[in-house]
Amino acid sequence: MPDATAKRELGRGERVLRGVYRLRLPLPWPGVPHCNAWALQAGDGFVLVDTGVHDEHSMEQLERALAMCGLSIADVRLVVCTHAHSDHCGQAVPIVQRAECELWMHPSHELMSRMVDDPEAVLARRLEVARQSGVPEEPLRRYAAQRGNSEPLIVGPLQADRELVDGVTVQTDLGEWIAYETPGHAPSHVCLFQPERRLLISGDHLLGRISLYFEYGYSSNPVGEFLRSLDVVERLGARLCLAGHGRTFADVHAHIHGNRALVEDHLYKVLTAVGEEPLTAFDVVGRVYGEELSQQNGQWLLSQTLGYLTHLESTGGVTRIAGEPERWAA
Repeated sequence: MPDATAKRELGRGERVLRGVYRLRLPLPWPGVPHCNAWALQAGDGFVLVDTGVHDEHSMEQLERALAMCGLSIADVRLVVCTHAHSDHCGQAVPIVQRAECELWMHPSHELMSRMVDDPEAVLARRLEVARQSGVPEEPLRRYAAQRGNSEPLIVGPLQADRELVDGVTVQTDLGEWIAYETPGHAPSHVCLFQPERRLLISGDHLLGRISLYFEYGYSSNPVGEFLRSLDVVERLGARLCLAGHGRTFADVHAHIHGNRALVEDHLYKVLTAVGEEPLTAFDVVGRVYGEELSQQNGQWLLSQTLGYLTHLESTGGVTRIAGEPERWAA
């Protein structure tokens, strides 16, 4: 649980480049204290890329960050979401309603739409995946009790006015930003690239501190998709990355190679673990990460491990052994 004595994060805004503003918005998650939205000057207003989560204070924090940049929600001319996770699209709907503008995002936002429409079904599905992965019943009951009392942090329904797919362009004072589909972290993930200035809005595809997460269960091979998406971004030759968390960074090429290396390292460790004996995904988590699943890390570690296992399965490295729970063997 979050430390009640910890200093509360506040929304902050700053100019990064002429016509580009970073909006640092608080998050309620331990270890992930904030996310970035980006305001791109466009005529008499601006394009808002990503929105932060929705809770009782979120709109106030967004307004605070915007005011520090001399902007307001009334100036929003378009909302663009890099992907359908709550910290990137959670308050898109109320912003669009207040600003009377359009929302553009990728059509593959099934998980977030289901979180809004039927959160109990999403929780039940996660519990079933965890059970099939060998997670014991007692921690599952605790997880269900804690998750059942939590807020979804998103307002719906998510209905895009335009599908943000490959080649769609967003017009701003800096020129056009081109959308590139970059699934892996999420099936709905898109990066935006400004070619003349070689600027990349990377969402959660690339982060300043290399950190991996793959949304399991909504595509057949999220790790393979992520690796192919790294190839897509590498070909762009970006010189400055505006990420979804943390500060901007210029060594984009090094971050791409760092992500590849970390994926390969984890794949090797997972393959080594199941090479010793058939294991459940739950067993693999303990062997590879040396951590017990908890409310804070459970979804993250299990989803990531299942992503590696399904990728290894697709390349012939491991075999899935049916059963309750299912196991994996080299």
